[in-house]
Amino acid sequence: MKLTLLLLVATLAFASATTHYKETFDKDWTSRWVTSDWKKADGTAGEWKRTAGEWYDDKEAAYGIQTSQDARFYAISSEISPVASNVGKELVVQFSVRHPQKIDCGGGYIKLLPKGTDQKNFNGDSPYHIMFGPDVCGTSTKRVHVIFTYKGKNHLIKKNIPCETGQLTHVYTLVVRPDQTYEVRIDGEVKESGNLLEDWDFLPAKTIKDPSVSKPKDWVDEAQIDDPNEVKPADWDATPKQIPDPEAEKPEDWDDEADGEWEAPQIDNPEYKGEWKPKKIANPAYKGKWTHPEVPNPEYVEDKTIGQYGDIGAVGFELWQVKAGSIFDDIIVTDNWSEAKSFLDETWGKHHAGEKAAFDAAEKSKAEAEEAARKKAEEAKKSEETKKKDDEEEEEEEEDDKADKKKHDEL
Repeated sequence: MKLTLLLLVATLAFASATTHYKETFDKDWTSRWVTSDWKKADGTAGEWKRTAGEWYDDKEAAYGIQTSQDARFYAISSEISPVASNVGKELVVQFSVRHPQKIDCGGGYIKLLPKGTDQKNFNGDSPYHIMFGPDVCGTSTKRVHVIFTYKGKNHLIKKNIPCETGQLTHVYTLVVRPDQTYEVRIDGEVKESGNLLEDWDFLPAKTIKDPSVSKPKDWVDEAQIDDPNEVKPADWDATPKQIPDPEAEKPEDWDDEADGEWEAPQIDNPEYKGEWKPKKIANPAYKGKWTHPEVPNPEYVEDKTIGQYGDIGAVGFELWQVKAGSIFDDIIVTDNWSEAKSFLDETWGKHHAGEKAAFDAAEKSKAEAEEAARKKAEEAKKSEETKKKDDEEEEEEEEDDKADKKKHDEL
């Protein structure tokens, strides 16, 4: 009975889930997406194209949109209608990205945009609610960005979440709950979780150092002091730090008149005792480490609405990529992780093994082709060297024949 009840509750929860947005990039994808005019005037706007990539399990299922030009800015968005809200509800944003180009520097993140965003002018300065996904640049930046906008300011997560950098498809999921807890998943597995108020600096500190209190002037916080009874030995400084090298010898060609009086070079004195310091003893006046008392911060105001947005009106990609080629696919915005998990299973879960098999086969074929080309080049080089050697030997034989004929004529 208990198990049946739990299954019923789970079924009802799933049935009541709302999918705000879902995209798999079919042939009609351009009717739902608006490419921004940002950067078109200066020629640095990149072009998006629909592709399944070079390797896949199911070609139709693998179609996504790809950045196609190196060193370009990309900005594209799609409206969420009706407008989504996660006020008092869970929010799940999930999408897949693959970097077949072996990305070295470029963004791979998605943005949730407010209602009323000017999609034709969507750009890097356009306000957003959440920015989420991988970012790679060189060896120093390989992380998952999780940025929330709060009171007009963007707040980046304080934790470092490593992102995937391989060439296969990976799915990134952000779950934000109304109790202000969150999860970041990659390929369905939790990579980070916690509390919004702890892992972001949304609010000022709850307490501050009491401004009306200062450390007492007579407070002694030195645990140890120099022993006042210690006296520096009278002969301590008699030993010099350096001395003439006893093994040095005056060069035979040294001229005192021309070079001056010869002096042996200085070396560290092994007998030197160093700077004298008295030994330390416990400070009898020590009162312990002084701790500044804290009081409630008058600027701190609890806010249980952080991470909740009532006007999520679009999803968008706004990126810079040095080496283009990233493919984005299978976007879902919902209010239930179970629904996002089902979508994950239907897409990536169903096809990732086949994609890897196709990738491995392509890599093997590529390696075999490179090896065949290497051997062909090597054989061509050997053939050329053999021909050159044969030509040289033939020339030598001709020269010998000419020499023999000349001797014969002379006789």
